[in-house]
Amino acid sequence: MTPLLTTRGLSRFYGGLKAVDGVDFAVMPGEIRAIIGPNGAGKTTFASLVCGRVEPSSGRIVFDGSDITDMPPHRRARLGIAYTFQITSVFANLTAYDNVALPVQRTLTDGRGHGGVHAGVMSALERVGLAGRENAIAGTLSYGHQRLLEVAMGLALKPRLLILDEPTQGLSDGEIDNFIALVREIARDATVLLIEHNMPVVMQLADRITVMNLGKILAEGTPEQIRANSHVQHAYLGTPEEAEADG
Repeated sequence: MTPLLTTRGLSRFYGGLKAVDGVDFAVMPGEIRAIIGPNGAGKTTFASLVCGRVEPSSGRIVFDGSDITDMPPHRRARLGIAYTFQITSVFANLTAYDNVALPVQRTLTDGRGHGGVHAGVMSALERVGLAGRENAIAGTLSYGHQRLLEVAMGLALKPRLLILDEPTQGLSDGEIDNFIALVREIARDATVLLIEHNMPVVMQLADRITVMNLGKILAEGTPEQIRANSHVQHAYLGTPEEAEADG
């Protein structure tokens, strides 16, 4: 099977700071891949490079066999790359419905008009558990619900690759359980790249885990392999006993 996304020697430097430093990475279609690491490891910068919000200093990005290194973000979105931000980026003064309607409209090229938009909006809101809140002003929603609304906006693009950056931040325990079920459902027809600090969520969801530290990939493997990796324990997870408790 050919990887859906590949990076080769991908780097982003800010002066002397190597935020992402020569990363070779590949994710397979249908995979749930988690990227973990301490603060400042380069995780969000790497995701921003993939979606086009940040230009690389060097290296290449290939998506479904096409080199997208120099492609602007809106064209990457049309190819099927959707990214939810680490900090919510909903339109606070619009309703939840209108927030999701904007990306739905971008995906409708068959002239279905308002009926198609409405069906797409309600489907996305229902998938994330926000059905019934479509008329709420986004800025009045709880932080956790704003995060879920942003996931709905990403789903509305019908992505082939959905990048979720710290999606469980601000969610209650019950909402996290629902989110885990949602990601498993999304992965039936999309690939998921998950940047997450909540290690129990990572260990439950990820098929494979990539660990970043100081802009580089420190380790990759299954949850079990990462939990047992002494280098990862030292840099991020702590002692084996602490890693076990986190998982």
